[in-house]
This record gives sequence, structure tokens and C-alpha cells, in this order.
Amino acid sequence: MSTSPDSAIVIGAGVGGLVAAVELAARGVAVTVVERAEAPGGKMRRVAIGDTALDGGPTVLTMRRVFDSVFEAAGARLGDHVTLEPAEVLARHAWVDGGRLDLFADIDRTAEAIGTFAGPDEARRYRTFCERSRRIYETLERPFLDAARPSMAGLVADAARRGPAGLANLFAISPFATLWGALGRDFRDPRLRQLYARYATYCGSSPFAAPATLMLVAHVEREGVWRVAGGMHALARALAGLAETLGARLRYSAPVTRIRVEGGRARGVVLENGERLEAGAVVCNADVAALSSGLLGDGARRAVPRQSPARRSLSAVVWTLKGRVDDFPLAHHNVFFCDTYRAEFDDIFRNARLPRAPTVYVCAQDRGEATAVPDGSEERLYLLVNAPATADTRPPPESEIESCRDRALALLDRCGARLSFDPAAAVTTGPAEFARLFPGTGGALYGRATHGPIASFARPGSRSRIPGLYLAGGSAHPGPGVPMAALSGRAAAASLLADLARAPARGSDRAAARRAPAPASTAPGSTSRSAPAATPGGTSTR
Repeated sequence: MSTSPDSAIVIGAGVGGLVAAVELAARGVAVTVVERAEAPGGKMRRVAIGDTALDGGPTVLTMRRVFDSVFEAAGARLGDHVTLEPAEVLARHAWVDGGRLDLFADIDRTAEAIGTFAGPDEARRYRTFCERSRRIYETLERPFLDAARPSMAGLVADAARRGPAGLANLFAISPFATLWGALGRDFRDPRLRQLYARYATYCGSSPFAAPATLMLVAHVEREGVWRVAGGMHALARALAGLAETLGARLRYSAPVTRIRVEGGRARGVVLENGERLEAGAVVCNADVAALSSGLLGDGARRAVPRQSPARRSLSAVVWTLKGRVDDFPLAHHNVFFCDTYRAEFDDIFRNARLPRAPTVYVCAQDRGEATAVPDGSEERLYLLVNAPATADTRPPPESEIESCRDRALALLDRCGARLSFDPAAAVTTGPAEFARLFPGTGGALYGRATHGPIASFARPGSRSRIPGLYLAGGSAHPGPGVPMAALSGRAAAASLLADLARAPARGSDRAAARRAPAPASTAPGSTSRSAPAATPGGTSTR
């Protein structure tokens, strides 16, 4: 591989790494992506059930404009590479008392549904909540989502620049309240409080410890949710194909054992087969815990602060299967709520065990606004229950996972959805499997949990402590979720390009590169109207 300063190795072909590769290759940087798996995608993976493939991670796309801008900056159009279907029904929710509620992208339709479900007073409170979540998003968009390395001081300074109204908005977003506590002031019906508290799990966190600012997820979802034809893995393939079209080289089944740090700078990587790849810079799209724990070499340990296992986010148990659901009209997204909500998170975060009364997320992958599944027909289903990320210390035994599955099925039945399938043909992915897929995490799927008012500022930014080593992915700023990881890839590329432009010139190509304006997708602060919020695609893996 080229040893030119204008070259980069990207570790990991997840969405953050792929977006970084696209951004860099579009600027003429020689890019090689090395991926330990056999295909791109990272958490946007595919699971085979016989001759049928299902999404095994994120299930829908939010903040589409982030990806529109990535493709546009590379001279392409997102719509020419993937087919997207907007969702009218954001999710269908069910409770054991028989209550059911659909949320819609349209505020008026949702308010009407809430009025029928919980009464006109709650419908009015919902509209107030929508305004509050919009206000939170707009307050945090520039100083947090758009910032390369945000801080509480920067947040206050940005509010002060906006004058008294800015400071009032900052106070109004309840930065020191928990999401659960704040929602108790927004809604009287406990089911609505439970529903919107679920957004904390989109960041792998407990609503009883996550900040109230995560209300902004509700605003983000109302701006649009899209299903991707062929599944979310099709988006990963499209990004990989775009990167290759721009000249990037993608190598699969190529695990990295060590990041080479020489002279205090990242100089390349060593693959599992002993091959040494050299480059002017390295973008690490692995979980930052893999760096601090030494899984990518002792030389890279100091790249980020040590990641405490006690601060890990949620893991999950996922069952991908083909089955039949009777007596319940599934939507694409479905959430079946337990009736002992706090106990679910106490089990996970305090007792480090699978929840005895889990909430269950079900993605019916064959269903959409324009498609339906005939009654009694077999369909592709994805079931998810949140779990503790303790696979390296207290992995749940198979018997416990089977008991958790039985409890999940019992909850569905109590909510009116009878699921039948062949357990022998289902694929179970638990914390231990996620820990093997994503080393250093213990099975955590979202990096650090967003617990407490300053947790969002604790994620490392795009520049590591080692020159020439940049960070991307859901464990880096701005956080987990497909669009957030994409934004982290753009930030890593922007930081690398900025450092490259400041380096001493090496020939006419370098001089031309420094004179060329940065593309809108990589210029710092260019994401003002395309910054995503922390919203994954399922109950906790979007």
C-alpha cells in the first residue's frame, strides 16, 4: 500500500468507516478499508435463515438527509443506489391491558390517536411535548451535534451568544433532569410516559438515568423514518460500492491485530496474517474500548481514556426467525411493553441479568405501508430484548436465554400476539455473540451508556490522543445509531483532511489539495441542517 501522507487505512466497514472512506476517497486520499467480517455493514449485518436473509441489526433509516449529503458530496445520488420507502406509521405499541397505540410521522394523526387512546387532555399534552422536543433539538443542534468536540462550556457559550432567549432555552431543556422524571411532567397516562421513555434505549441507556434531552429523538423521528428495500444491509453495500467507485480498496476477512504507532504517530496496521499495511493516517471504526484495552496493540492503548465496563451501554438478545403471528396486526415496528418497567432496567444495570419482565421489540420485515402479509402466513421476524453487556464477566447461560425467550413470547401472548415458529430454525444472537462480533465491548452495542447530564460529552471526538489516529463509529462522538455513526465518519474524515492541509506541502498534488475547498459534507460545522440525533432503528438498535 502507498506510504504517502495522502493515504489512509480505515479499520472496520461499519457505517462510520464506510462514510469516512467515501469522504476521503472523494478528496483524492488513497484509502484501504480492512474489515474482519466477510461483508460490509458492521452492526448493519444480515442473518441467514435457510435461504432467506434478514436484517440482524438496525432496521430502518432516520435522518436521511445525512446520507443524501454524503452521496452528493461524492458526486452521486442516494436514490440511485438504494430504494427508500417513507413510513407513515412510526411504530405500533401494545400493553398487557389490551391497549394499542400507533405513532405517526404526522403530528395531527398522532394527536388524534392519543386522544382516542388516553383522552383529549393527553392529546394536548402531546402537542406541547412535540414543541418541547423540537426546542431541545434546535438548542443542541449547533453546539453539540455539529461540534467536533462538544463541551458543557461550549453549550453555555452558544446559549449566551443567543442572548436571554438562548439562555432561557438552555434552562428549559432540563439538562439535569432524567428522561423518566421529565416525562412525568409531560404526560399523566403512565403508558405514554413508558412509550417515550423507551427512546433512552435507542442510545443503549436506562430512561431512569438518561438525561431529559433525549426527548429530541421524538422530534427526529417525526422528521422521517424510511425502510430500505432489501434491508439496511443494502445501504452498507451501497456505501461500500460508492467508496470503491471513488478508488477506495475494500478488503474483507482481514482482521487487524495491531495499529502500528511509531515515533508517536499512527503509521499503519498489522493484519492477523502478519501482513503490514502502511499509511499516512488510520481511521479506527472499532469500539473505542478495543483501543483502550489493548486489543489493537499496546501502542494504541493511550489513544483514548480507559473505558470502564461499569459504564457500558445495553447489549441485547436477538432472535431472527420465520414465523406466524395470529390475532395481532403487526406493523413494521412493534413494541410490546412489560408492566414492571423500572424492574427491567434494574435487572440489567444493577443486577447484571436478563430482565425477568422484558419489553419486546418486534420488526416485521415484510410489512410496510404498501405491503401486507396474509393472515396465517409465515413472515420474517426480528425480536429483541435488552440485556446487560457482561459477556466477558457474567455471560448469560443458554438456559437463561431460553427462559428469557419464553418470557418474551408470553408477553406477546398477553398483548394479543400469538407467535409460532420452529425454534430449531431460529438464530439467537446474545451478548456473547455480540462480544465476539465487536471485540472489547462485552456485548455492548452503543459504546458508553448515556447516563447523567455530562455523559454525552464523555465520548471521545474524532481526533484521538495519538497523532494520525482518528475515531469513528457509535462509541465516538456524536454517539450510536446509523446516522450518528455516519456523522462520526464524516467528522473523522474532516479532521484528517484538515490536518493533512496543515501539513508541509509535498508536491503539486498536495498544494492543489490544500487550495481546493473542502466539500460541504466534510467542512467543520457543515452539518447544520443535516445533523442526526441519537435514534437507532429498532427499540434499541436503530
